Amino acid sequence: MQLTMKHLMLSLWAIILGLIATAGCVGCSDSKTDSPDPGIPLSVVDKRVVENGIVCQKEATSTYFNVVSGHDVTAVSSAEWITVSVGERTKVNSVTRISLDIAANTGTDTRVATVTVSTPTEKVSVTVSQGEAAGLVVSKVEGVPVSAEGGKVTVTLASTEAPKVAASAAWIQADESRAMTERTMTFTVAANHSTSPREAELTFTVDNLTEKVAVMQNGAEVSETGGIGGNTPEEIALSMGMGWNLGNQMDAYNNNVASETAWGNPKATPELFVKLREAGISTVRIPVTWLGKVGAAPDYKIEAAWLDRVAELVGYAHAAGLNVIINIHHDGADSAHWLNIKRAATDETFNAAVVAQLTAMWQQIARRFSTEGSYLMFEAFNEIHDGGWGWGDNRKDGGKQYLTLNGWNQAVVDAIRSAGGENATRWIGVPAYCTNADLSFDSHFKMPADPAGRLMLALHNYDPYDYTLEAKFSEWGHTGKDVASYGTEKDIEQTFSKIKTSWIDKGVPVYFGEMGCVHRSASRAEAFRLYYLEYFCKACRQYLIPPVYWDNGSTGAGRECSGLFNRTTGDFVNNAADVVAVMVKGFTSSDPSYTLSSVYASAPL
Repeated sequence: MQLTMKHLMLSLWAIILGLIATAGCVGCSDSKTDSPDPGIPLSVVDKRVVENGIVCQKEATSTYFNVVSGHDVTAVSSAEWITVSVGERTKVNSVTRISLDIAANTGTDTRVATVTVSTPTEKVSVTVSQGEAAGLVVSKVEGVPVSAEGGKVTVTLASTEAPKVAASAAWIQADESRAMTERTMTFTVAANHSTSPREAELTFTVDNLTEKVAVMQNGAEVSETGGIGGNTPEEIALSMGMGWNLGNQMDAYNNNVASETAWGNPKATPELFVKLREAGISTVRIPVTWLGKVGAAPDYKIEAAWLDRVAELVGYAHAAGLNVIINIHHDGADSAHWLNIKRAATDETFNAAVVAQLTAMWQQIARRFSTEGSYLMFEAFNEIHDGGWGWGDNRKDGGKQYLTLNGWNQAVVDAIRSAGGENATRWIGVPAYCTNADLSFDSHFKMPADPAGRLMLALHNYDPYDYTLEAKFSEWGHTGKDVASYGTEKDIEQTFSKIKTSWIDKGVPVYFGEMGCVHRSASRAEAFRLYYLEYFCKACRQYLIPPVYWDNGSTGAGRECSGLFNRTTGDFVNNAADVVAVMVKGFTSSDPSYTLSSVYASAPL
């Protein structure tokens, strides 16, 4: 077949295009890889991996290492917890990335696996080590349940690291002196002064693992033969111990209606009473104002909710192992309310109504507590006077107010004794006029008749008042400079001595239902305050007169600022730990070398 010129030209162009196409493909390959080059041996590129392998923490993670080889590679793991991915070999340097996805280690041991990279003729291996997960196992608990007196609880555990420890209650404290490397921890459990058992938890934490240990403690046993009592004034005084007032609480009122929170204090909690007992307080006086909580004549019915709250607080105190005093408090303040002694002394009809109300109220109160033991004491009323604080008409009315007060005291004793149960022998506090010791010495004051013979004289003592309550002076005693002219150490001893001679030596126990000294902001002034309170309480011990500190909850400094304990938590206020310590020591210490003279000699200079 002959070719035309046209056919020749077309054939020539086909040949040229074919050559061009062939030339363009010479040496072509994937943009990321080269053809196999057996001259490049398989090896791990990363120096850190060559020296140490791959080391990772217990958490899930992703990592990688690089190999170089003249061939494409494969990679496998010896363990399922490593997932291996192989990248593409690079064109430039024949490097391949080996990616690893490592699962979290939930075991308590370090684990090791091998990742093997292979070519048709070579292999290299990389070791992967992963840290252990947290481990925590409690193996033994000793010392539970704990006795009411307190003790030690020991927890033995196995863990991969020293655990963090948290206790759900402050009455359990870790003993830090134990060696944590032993994984044995000892805890100190404070005494339980409550009659109720209690329970808390110890929580041990290592990373996100926790172990809990329940710590149970028995309640304290309340002896039916304990409480307030004894055969002598000394035994009675020591059974009462150092006392404290829940002041400005149940005695507070606004617009002639009593309210626990009316004067700024929050409601009292069980924790408060436990902390009081732990601080060394033995007796709590709970003043109660009944204004606005009593119905009309002739029943004078007490509001149930108010009496219930009084009973609840008494229960808190009893559970904490405390003696309790409750009374009728501000109903007779300054003769401003129904206990108006100024009017009653001159109006027989009015006085008869007062006696009827006193009788009805105390019968109700006493019946409510008729099954409570000797830890509970009643006090007829508080600081009865005509507004003159003992310097009013009582000194010029021919003894009418004194006679009226004697009648009121007798009515209270008769009402309580007639209420049945434990009230037949319950201790009753009988206040002198204005609770003033000097006015108890007066022949006008008479202790009521009592078939049980279980009455105490209730007095208050804030001498010198300008120093202790008004804070007009910053110092007190024989070494002080800014001092009042009365109420010195000598004056206190003279008053206490006369109380002892007039009453205690004749078999009538006496207690100071209120005493105290307000907080100061200056350290020197506080030093004198501590000296005053220690001297006062030591004198109380010497003359057998148990003192009850007045705490109104105020956390400030100066006039009327006498707070010691937080009403919610029971924690100390300001430097109250020091204040309570010196008072408790003053009244309770039996150390023969610790005397009134030694306290006197330790006065601030």
